[in-house]
Amino acid sequence: MPRLREIPRAEVTDEQILFFYDRLFGAGVDPLDPDVAAAQPGGNRTIHGTPGDWWTVFAQAPQVFSHAVRGFALYRNASLDPLLRELGQARAGYARGSQFVFSQHCKQMRSLGMSEDKIAALPSWQISDAFSRLERAVLAYTDALVYDGGRVPDEVFAVLKESLSDREIMELTYITCMYDMHATICRALRLEFDDRPELIEEVRVPDGAAVADLSADLAGE
Repeated sequence: MPRLREIPRAEVTDEQILFFYDRLFGAGVDPLDPDVAAAQPGGNRTIHGTPGDWWTVFAQAPQVFSHAVRGFALYRNASLDPLLRELGQARAGYARGSQFVFSQHCKQMRSLGMSEDKIAALPSWQISDAFSRLERAVLAYTDALVYDGGRVPDEVFAVLKESLSDREIMELTYITCMYDMHATICRALRLEFDDRPELIEEVRVPDGAAVADLSADLAGE
């Protein structure tokens, strides 16, 4: 379950949120009705085959919901090639460790015609021959934004400048960083496919086992 309460339809008064509830869950449908999930393959509630709790949790704060949705509208008038945009978004999801963002944008790349070879190679793009020079630069740029906090080598930026306008680079930068943020939020609040337990925990010594001084043993004392 997500870490914040989901908002049922009966508590929603914001018209924009109601519009998206209708669009994603069905007209007049309460996404928290257990019959909604029961009627969908895999128990997911939206028409896109996702749990849908990104929408019902963001509905906690209508102003945040509205701001986020306006960000999605950037796509309509963007100059950037949608495949390059999605390449950055999917890699940002992978780099940030968001199962949800990575999965959704792999699907979107597929719907835009990206080859299965490229989608499969995304986690290990550094050693793949599947990508063009520009695509590799977009992936390197994405890693610099997510992993390195914006420390972008001049050589990477130069390749972007060879093929993209300043406007396109601005769009790529903003949208990629926006999805780095969404990936972080999804993980923090355990939304959608990021509702997963922490993978790293101590493996304790079995009951009854004697424990030696690890530091002393490794130091040869």
